[in-house]
Amino acid sequence: MASLNLFSFFALLFLCHGALHLQASHHHVYSRLQDAVASSSSSSKGQPYRTGYHFQPPKNWINGPMIYKGIYHLFYQYNPKGAVWGNIVWAHSTSTDLINWTPQGYGIYPSQLSDINGTWSGSTTFLQDGTPAILYTGINPKNQQVQNLAVPKNRSDPYLRDWVKNPKNPLMAPTPQNGINASSFRDPTTAWMGRDKIWRVIIGSKVDGKGMAVLYTSKDFVNWVRADQPLHSTDGTGMWECPDFFPVLMGGYKNGLDTSRLGPRVKHVLKVSLDDTKHDHYTIGNYDPIKDVYTPDHDGLAEKDFGLRYDYGKYYASKTFFDPSMNRRILLGWINESSSVVDDIKKGWSGVHTIPRTIWLHRSGKQLVQWPVKEIEKLRGKPVVVPTRVLNGGSKLEVKGVTAVQADVEMYFGKFDLSRAEKLDPSWTDPQLICSRMGSSVRGKLGPFGLLVLGSKGLEEYTAVFYRIFKASDSKYVVLMCSDQSKSSLNNANDKTTYGTFLDIDPIKEMLSLRTLIDHSIVESFGGFGKSCITSRVYPTLAIDGAAHLYAFNNGTQHVRIARLTAWSMKKAHIA
Repeated sequence: MASLNLFSFFALLFLCHGALHLQASHHHVYSRLQDAVASSSSSSKGQPYRTGYHFQPPKNWINGPMIYKGIYHLFYQYNPKGAVWGNIVWAHSTSTDLINWTPQGYGIYPSQLSDINGTWSGSTTFLQDGTPAILYTGINPKNQQVQNLAVPKNRSDPYLRDWVKNPKNPLMAPTPQNGINASSFRDPTTAWMGRDKIWRVIIGSKVDGKGMAVLYTSKDFVNWVRADQPLHSTDGTGMWECPDFFPVLMGGYKNGLDTSRLGPRVKHVLKVSLDDTKHDHYTIGNYDPIKDVYTPDHDGLAEKDFGLRYDYGKYYASKTFFDPSMNRRILLGWINESSSVVDDIKKGWSGVHTIPRTIWLHRSGKQLVQWPVKEIEKLRGKPVVVPTRVLNGGSKLEVKGVTAVQADVEMYFGKFDLSRAEKLDPSWTDPQLICSRMGSSVRGKLGPFGLLVLGSKGLEEYTAVFYRIFKASDSKYVVLMCSDQSKSSLNNANDKTTYGTFLDIDPIKEMLSLRTLIDHSIVESFGGFGKSCITSRVYPTLAIDGAAHLYAFNNGTQHVRIARLTAWSMKKAHIA
């Protein structure tokens, strides 16, 4: 038995047994949607902000997994009629390597009363006989959010091109008796099976401002019963969108686990996308399979902006799936636009996916670690290596010989003279606020130092990804990681928020590293070998195509030693 999901942004998937009927109206709706795509007039050719190796469809709005018969499947919410949210269907692309993608036909689109007003998020579960099953949220004629089931029409088709919906849909719905908020009941996650052979699934919801993961159980994946209590809930957190619940192995091992895995060396992760903050937050804790209750080690969800997050930048509605072929768990997230709606409509598309990341529990047990999947390295060109050297305070070094708009950069720093670190004010508890007030142009002692990416020749535009090192009152050192977009574009209509987080690393004992994936309008950074991630979406007006530059920089007063810097130009992925 394996529980997998391959899917993108707002859609989380599950599958089930039961009689299957393909609705007659399904093909009629499909034909109309295909016509809408064909008639869309916006062209994406020659656009400097389109990505070279991050997944995005040719045009229109998206938000974005599963492996079946050796094929990776990405289902993602898509608007076939325009570059803004609306008219949502489930588009579908396939891949053999998570990097190069081929579009298939639409997977799910409105065709039953239970989803006639929209096919929203869902997840995929693999049933005991190997059938992939999708549970997804539909919008019924009363505009209520209800949960539906679909399975492949032909299980022998590795591309899963046709899906059929269960005639009993909806399988889970709000009623006057169950007290569920009909407008806040969505995004079923991947189901898991207990030792009692009963399926469990959670659905995001809220009641009077309390966010919760509503729990349902089923013996056959068709007839579902709501549990007396949610799997977990937290006061004051608002709507929990796109919940994800999965096991992780203790001890720092990178091996992924099937969603139904239990055991003494297993912890569980509950991730929710908070509608109030538009961030993905997670907790690590213990799941009691008898009481069906999850207890976090620390409920950081109540802290909202200060709890654990997958990514401290522009990142939302993520989803993981277990990949048994490589024994790993993979994370995919959605990067929203930072441009205006008017600009989105002009360029004819909106929304991109992050590079798939392998995700595992750090050996400390306190946080998750993320790293781009190894397959991305196939796109690397010839390496450009900067040998060990010192960056004096106030200096920068251009990294030449690399395509600066489409690159992968790994940077490692040598030991620091930590006696020079400036003191951290005890009131500075918000890392994003510190990064905003102390951007890359504000000189400190140990920092800011790092990378200037997508920089124009005269540095009128650039995005800075950097570190600062402080000394706390308890004589420990605090490492701040920032992604400063304030100078990213001369177009002030863009969102140029600066992002930041504290990096849990001891600079006395550990090497400080920074990896950044640059892809035209995406800057995806991994600090401390993946302990912290920050994704930025930027739209320079000068630093585009061949006019972009890449620099290592140090704007602190103390010198910084680069132990090694390697940069690769990245080939363009095949994303039809």
